[in-house]
Parts: sequence; structure tokens; C-alpha cells
Amino acid sequence: MRRIISLMLENEAGSLSRVVGLFAQRNYNIESLTVAATEDPTLSRLTLTTTASDTQMEQMTKQLNKLIEIVKLVDLTDGEHIERELMLIKIKASGAQRAEVKRTVDIFRGQIVDVMPNSYLVQLIGTSEKLDAFMRALADGAILETVRTGVTGLGRGDKILSL
Repeated sequence: MRRIISLMLENEAGSLSRVVGLFAQRNYNIESLTVAATEDPTLSRLTLTTTASDTQMEQMTKQLNKLIEIVKLVDLTDGEHIERELMLIKIKASGAQRAEVKRTVDIFRGQIVDVMPNSYLVQLIGTSEKLDAFMRALADGAILETVRTGVTGLGRGDKILSL
């Protein structure tokens, strides 16, 4: 099962390395990882996605909570949440392809952020599934280059991750 883990950790050198090391020691793959400082400069918020069963997730949660740098942890997939990912994608678009690529971008509510004679640079924000669907909707060989930020998310309603 796909899991989205969000945690607050001390904004110090080596903190991220210890979290990643814990996953590596247990032979769990981190599918995406985003981390940045919060409104409190002494804390960072880390969001990662992984695939784990309920038992594996319980074990990882216990191990993560033992790390001294971890201030608070929440499994966003346990409740209602909003998740987003950003993708920048360079798409081959020349001649008749340009109109078709533009229509596809519009359907997925993306933005063309740069226009070159033979390609478009598109920004798309949404769930991982939406981004994957956009890539599948493009013609074979149309994708020249792509980069994705990884998932980030927040719990809905009163569910917050703060001190």
C-alpha cells in the first residue's frame, strides 16, 4: 500500500541522513522525498512516499519516533488529506503537433511556461496519478525531458502537524 509520511524534524546537519538511513537499513524504498524549512527556522517538514503494509508502517513509525531529531510524525494516508506534486515537462511540439499538445495541456489544466520553436515547456500540478495520466496522454516520443518534485501534502480539517 502506498503511504505518505509527513514529519517535523530538527533543521540540523545530518537529520535527513538519519531518516533516509533508517529506511535503507530496513530495505524499504523511498519513492519520493520533499523537505524544506518551516515557519520555524529550527524545524523542517519532510514528506516522503513509500510502499508498506500496515505492519511494516507500524514498525517504521516506531523506529522513526525513536530518532531524537524527529519532533512529530503523521501518516497522512491514515485520514483525509490533500496531496500535490509539481512536474515540469519539455514536450516536442512542431507543426500540427503544437495544437494537439496545447489541447492536452488545457485538458489537464497545465500551463505552458516557455515556448520554443520545436517544443513547449509545461508546468503541471496535481496528484501523482494526474501527472502520470498526462504523460500517458502524450504521443509516443513526445516527451523530451521531465522533472518532478515528489509528493507533498497536508491533512484535511483539524489534523495538523505542529508542536
